[in-house]
Amino acid sequence: MPFCKVNKANIYYEDKGTGKPIVMIHGFSPDHRLMSGCMEPLFDKRTGLRRIYIDLPGMGQTKDYEQINNTDEMLEVVIDFIDTLLPNESFLLAGESYGGYLTRGIIGERNEQILGAAFICPMIIPGKKDRTLPDPFIVHSDREFLSTLTKDELDQFSTNQVVLDEYNWKRYTEEVMAGCQIADEEFLVKIQKSYGLSFSLDEVGFKKPSVFLLGKQDSVAGYEDALHIIDKYPRGTFAVLDRAGHNLQIEQSTLFNSLINDWLDRVDEYTDEGDVQ
Repeated sequence: MPFCKVNKANIYYEDKGTGKPIVMIHGFSPDHRLMSGCMEPLFDKRTGLRRIYIDLPGMGQTKDYEQINNTDEMLEVVIDFIDTLLPNESFLLAGESYGGYLTRGIIGERNEQILGAAFICPMIIPGKKDRTLPDPFIVHSDREFLSTLTKDELDQFSTNQVVLDEYNWKRYTEEVMAGCQIADEEFLVKIQKSYGLSFSLDEVGFKKPSVFLLGKQDSVAGYEDALHIIDKYPRGTFAVLDRAGHNLQIEQSTLFNSLINDWLDRVDEYTDEGDVQ
């Protein structure tokens, strides 16, 4: 199994394909399967990208992370990983939820190296009480399928998804919950006490192709706060999708695939033509 030893952690990662590197950063509590589950199907028909899926400290199979105390240090570890694995290389980033928050931190530190960035239901504001959130709302339920779940399974499913059917249940359990079940809860509680970065984000802005995929029914990270930074991403597509909560990549998989492919096309165009501003 591939590991990358950096200061304060030994990062587990999966490395697939060849070409321009794209570093995938999952959210808080799951592991790399959250990102590989939604991104890998795109590459059945697409070549030219080296996909690097990491397990953040305290999640998945990453080891030796006990010295990390806050999100500042989580960010340092991810940047150390990128600098070690991809020294002086250009790369793309894709981050989901907390991973999207870290992605904005990486942009602040390595702006010139980054060719494009994708944000999936990104956490914009660390403190949940400070976020603008829609009320929890179930958009669709397959009652016949839901009758096959236990009460605990149904409670968990309906807390985290807004489309409740067999397809969503299968992907939710395999891509999200599988990672959550092996997370180091004690460590995550420690990080949540210093959940926000100690410095301001988006000061410089990001002028290369980006995409923000936002769930209209996302009651975890919300969608409205992301729209407040739209001017910092002049090459950004900002899409607010109905029938989508905090696992938009599962609930709106067809639109997700289309919008990510569009983003990758725009990155290809940008790298082929160079900065034309």
